[in-house]
Amino acid sequence: MRNSRRIKRMSRNRVKITKMNLTSLMDVFTILVFFLLVNSGSVEVLDAPKEVQLPESKVETKPRETVVIFVSPEEVLVQGESAARVEDILAAEDGATDRITSRLAELKENVVGPATLAVSDSLEVTILADKSVPFIVIKRIMSTCTGEGYENVSLAVLQKAPAQVAAL
Repeated sequence: MRNSRRIKRMSRNRVKITKMNLTSLMDVFTILVFFLLVNSGSVEVLDAPKEVQLPESKVETKPRETVVIFVSPEEVLVQGESAARVEDILAAEDGATDRITSRLAELKENVVGPATLAVSDSLEVTILADKSVPFIVIKRIMSTCTGEGYENVSLAVLQKAPAQVAAL
């Protein structure tokens, strides 16, 4: 009889293992997945065409989403559409940058969706120019951009790794 009372008393004081509540755990994992999805898409890589060789730099900041102007040794492309010839701009012919101006104005007016709205509202231009293109051509393209209202002009470069300092 003593054993039976002892067993009853022990069973009353025993801590029972309850089932794990998975609802709160699933909420945490859902928030974590959404956080990772939102923050993983913020990296943008600008792919330069094969005919454009960019200069190298030790820049630390990453580029933002902007209007992109490709300057190859032969022609100028604004958002992928041909806008001018480099030799015409170099020869300082009248109207050589008129198509660039009209294309930039067209990009401001044609807003489709939130991504295009962000690009047009930023009023920023990124110029990817071949390192063999004379600077006077790039300077004229930059002045065309500022004349159209795009005041923040960036030049794209290849990021090279910082030099390792050898310990003596």
